[in-house]
Amino acid sequence: MAEDLPQGQALLDGIERLRKQLDAVILAHYYQDPEIQDLADFVGDSLQLSQQAAKTSAKVIVFCGVHFMAETAKILNPTKQVLLPDLDAGCSLADRCPPDQFAKWLEQYPGHKVVSYINCSAGVKALSDVICTSSNAEKMVASFPPGTPIVFAPDRHLGAWVQKKTGRDLVLWPGFCIVHEQFTERQLTKLKVHHPQAKLIAHPECEASVLEMADFVGSTRALVDYVKSSPAKSFIVATEVGILHLMQKERPDAELIPAPPASGCNCAICPYMRLNSLEKIYLCMRDRTPEIVVPEDVRVRALRPVKRMLELSA
Repeated sequence: MAEDLPQGQALLDGIERLRKQLDAVILAHYYQDPEIQDLADFVGDSLQLSQQAAKTSAKVIVFCGVHFMAETAKILNPTKQVLLPDLDAGCSLADRCPPDQFAKWLEQYPGHKVVSYINCSAGVKALSDVICTSSNAEKMVASFPPGTPIVFAPDRHLGAWVQKKTGRDLVLWPGFCIVHEQFTERQLTKLKVHHPQAKLIAHPECEASVLEMADFVGSTRALVDYVKSSPAKSFIVATEVGILHLMQKERPDAELIPAPPASGCNCAICPYMRLNSLEKIYLCMRDRTPEIVVPEDVRVRALRPVKRMLELSA
């Protein structure tokens, strides 16, 4: 019940007490709210979070991200309890690529290797040869000999970017991220007029027209690193605004301008990422639910391509 919830510092103290009591580790993605990032044991992108999940010694993993991320942690840790503060924290990319539809679609491409972006369900991972993140997608595609026919799913924009970078011909599943799809060349051109000195940095889930005008394209971690090391003083950031929290910590002197989505609001927020909250973290640890469960046959098949990614990324 809401009235049973501690407030303010008592809430933070309660989370800390439960963290020790459960021997839990709290993992958070860059797109989480600042207060969640600040209390997490580790904050990172999808690859870093997978690597942390693979090596943690904690008995309980509290995943402050979205469903597919928590599923990946469970795939890697079948004997550990994996908790997700809000079970409705999904992903538009994962939701638009149901495993049964994907399996049927793959029948059109016999003999193709399947590279799947980590933003997909355990069922899609189980149908894949290797998983990738935005930080290692080029490397995963290049791990197959030249001439190997490859299917790339579920993000068509990341797939097109990898295709351009590697020169490989990829068959693309037609998925997209509802946040990154909103950034447009027109809106960004307007913004550049008002901030001519600003560097435009973008996530490869954006449309090709946006990526072509960007000064730098990279994963969430790469975007943070670029801002940290760049001599520029101003940056237009075309990705989910949650990342600005860490960027501002790394570069308190820099002007960070969130790219405006076509919907007309002044920021781009993933509604799924923002379903998690401090209160829900406390409740999921207190009640040990919602717990992520992956059927063992699916988990075993999904583990192989996930481990392959981690091995190639080491």
